[in-house]
Amino acid sequence: MNKTIRRASVFCLLLVLAVLARATWVQAYDSKALADNKNNRRTAIAQYAHPLGDIIVAGKAVTGSERTDSGDLAYRRDYTDGDLYSAVTGYSSQAYGSTQLEGIYSDVLDGTDTRLKNPVDALTGKQTAPGDVLTTIDPSVQKAGYEALGSKKGAAVAIDPKTGEILGMVSTPSYDPSKISGTADGTEWKQLTGDKNQPMLNRALRQPLPPGSTFKLVVAAAALEDGLFSSVDEKTDSPNPYRLPGTSTDLKNENASAPCENATLRTALQYSCNTVFAKLADDLGQAKLKAMAEKFGFNNAKQDVPVRASSSNYPSHMDKAQTALTGMGQFDVTATPLQMAMVSSALANGGVMADPHMVSKVTDGDGNSLQSFGKDPAERIVSSSTAAQLRSAMVTVIDQGTGTNAKVPGAEVGGKTGTAQHGENNSKAPYAWFTSYAKDKSTGKEVAVAVIIEDSDALRAEISGNGLAAPVAQKMMAAALRK
Repeated sequence: MNKTIRRASVFCLLLVLAVLARATWVQAYDSKALADNKNNRRTAIAQYAHPLGDIIVAGKAVTGSERTDSGDLAYRRDYTDGDLYSAVTGYSSQAYGSTQLEGIYSDVLDGTDTRLKNPVDALTGKQTAPGDVLTTIDPSVQKAGYEALGSKKGAAVAIDPKTGEILGMVSTPSYDPSKISGTADGTEWKQLTGDKNQPMLNRALRQPLPPGSTFKLVVAAAALEDGLFSSVDEKTDSPNPYRLPGTSTDLKNENASAPCENATLRTALQYSCNTVFAKLADDLGQAKLKAMAEKFGFNNAKQDVPVRASSSNYPSHMDKAQTALTGMGQFDVTATPLQMAMVSSALANGGVMADPHMVSKVTDGDGNSLQSFGKDPAERIVSSSTAAQLRSAMVTVIDQGTGTNAKVPGAEVGGKTGTAQHGENNSKAPYAWFTSYAKDKSTGKEVAVAVIIEDSDALRAEISGNGLAAPVAQKMMAAALRK
């Protein structure tokens, strides 16, 4: 063979091998990345070529699929009572992707999850019937919270203390995900994302704010567990006013006539004595307080329900005055409504915290279980004695203290109010908090709830946990206990 031809043949052979190697690489290694690329139109076409699976609340779908009139995307997502359930479902949009349960379980809902396929489907890549996501949400609790929050900016979470099931998760102002599910919904998207009230923000999970006096439950738990007091009825050593250590600042109580000097923990919770809990925080020290806060779930960057919640924060590297301020839920302490519901839930459940979750099961198209939740072992946070002591004090808050608006007829209700400072030198309207539990002794039903009101039409002097947040919790607790 001619030398030149031989060289050309070898070169062509190398080119062919290079093409084959590249094709093999793309098929074997890059195919999934290319398929998942947000700019790959074929992925969206395949995803919306068939009706999606559904998110289920109490046996009924709160999602659906609507046939489109034109374009290459055959179906678009629609929602039943979208405003009511958006904090649970999130959205699935042809143009803007998906969030929350819609995003976490997108493969199940669009039928591409490998667990849905039989061996033949897996080899051929055949589209299989989509699966469903079954939630733990109780529609009556969800509706009660949503209607009670009304036009207020805030959030609420209700948990079954025994199981950890999230019975209600509400965030207001809300939005209807149906309005942004199509490709031509750009105007609605701009309105929602540009709204200063952030209706698409899930405040129940992703808006950690100063918890104010609701955090005093964590401080009281630390004091009892550390052995500073044998019961909530033992007197403390608490001057009134209390000078913050290392400063010339005297801390006073909101209610000047409250019997806070040397008050017991029960009285201090009943009247929400800042002086008592600031002194306790200094006596315990930040290390012990941080350890107790973390047992309840603070500083957990991986709190998944299964939607990931923002971490609630108990700070480090503080001086003694700053540590004292954390005793009343201020300085750099922050918490989500989920976190404060977890505190009340653990106390209601004898000091044991069940893993909070809002999905009970994921199923295939035939209803067969692919994944179930609520099986994780519960974790003991405080002793049963400490939990019982604090429940007793929380009942006093409702019966004789600052939480009277949370009473549920025929039920044992315990709670703690909170009003957290907001803005430089408390220049803005404070946040109103309430965390509580309720038990119906005749049925055994129980529920723990936390509520925050960030903003409302109330005058500043009328903003309080009992005035604004407790009525929301009351409605949700009553709905959860209703026979």
